[in-house]
Amino acid sequence: MKAIGYHQPGSIDRDDALLDLDIPAPTPGPQDLLVRVKAVSVNPVDVKIRAGSPAPEGGPKILGWDAAGIVEAVGDAVTLFRRGDAVFYAGDITRPGANAELHTVDARIVGHKPTSLDWAEAAALPLTAITAWELLFERLNVPHGRKQAQGSLLVINGAGGVGSILIQMARRLTGLTVIATASRPETIAWAEQMGAHHVIDHHKPLDEELVRIGHPEVHYVAGLTASDRYLPLFPKIVAAQGHIALIDDPAHLDIVPLKRKSITVAWELMFTRAMFHTPDMIEQHRLLEEVAQLVDAGVLRTTLRERIAGIHAANLKQVHALLESGRAIGKTVLEAL
Repeated sequence: MKAIGYHQPGSIDRDDALLDLDIPAPTPGPQDLLVRVKAVSVNPVDVKIRAGSPAPEGGPKILGWDAAGIVEAVGDAVTLFRRGDAVFYAGDITRPGANAELHTVDARIVGHKPTSLDWAEAAALPLTAITAWELLFERLNVPHGRKQAQGSLLVINGAGGVGSILIQMARRLTGLTVIATASRPETIAWAEQMGAHHVIDHHKPLDEELVRIGHPEVHYVAGLTASDRYLPLFPKIVAAQGHIALIDDPAHLDIVPLKRKSITVAWELMFTRAMFHTPDMIEQHRLLEEVAQLVDAGVLRTTLRERIAGIHAANLKQVHALLESGRAIGKTVLEAL
């Protein structure tokens, strides 16, 4: 089957950074689905792995942790899906990715595709929706299922993939005041379209920007990028007994100054459940099913910004370069021809 991968990690500028490959088709295990991939989107994790993670011995590294497609076969132990189902999912970082014609994935981390979305619109959602949902309701402990009467959430990097869906979830599923950061006119407009009550400039001091909009302190912070850069401000801008959840990889993170206010700091990595086969692994299936229902009900919308025809190395390199530029807005998706 056709796939995209690499043999040696490195810069996206290299000719062999990503290659069109012909590899054997995978065979589903007892808990797996075999999916014919119809669309894939690209996330920062793809870029990080391609730049620095070696390929497995004896074979290429296949990336891709966001996909939508059709179930071709199911494992003996699968009860949630059947052949012909339309699905969307983010997959498992410890297994080969979905940048391929066929892909195997554990059924417990897969959801039925929203019926109101096409393949590309659906493929834009899984990884970021799971990340945003777990960050908001499990790491920050914002109550799920009822709107809070008060409180504010600061989303650092509101126009990125996670920020785009997190803003929507917080605005539509909670009673929080949603404050996003952005700097360019197009990213400010995008964050506002996603539902942010306020958008502040992350190139200016965040404490001054928050005072400007009348929210000198926030109760929750979603640190989606550059957390070590903003950390010195957190003791000032986060309310006493507030919560911070991070998804990035800061080189240093001294959180001792947060002790005085009893501020909780948590990490979110949406791959954790699949990596460690946690007892609650099925929660990601349930989460995606609920996201699909909310999309079909018009509560949430896809964060697709750009679609590209053709899942092949040249197109994928283009999207990797866009993400590395730091100028990506929402999600870019490659569609199978």
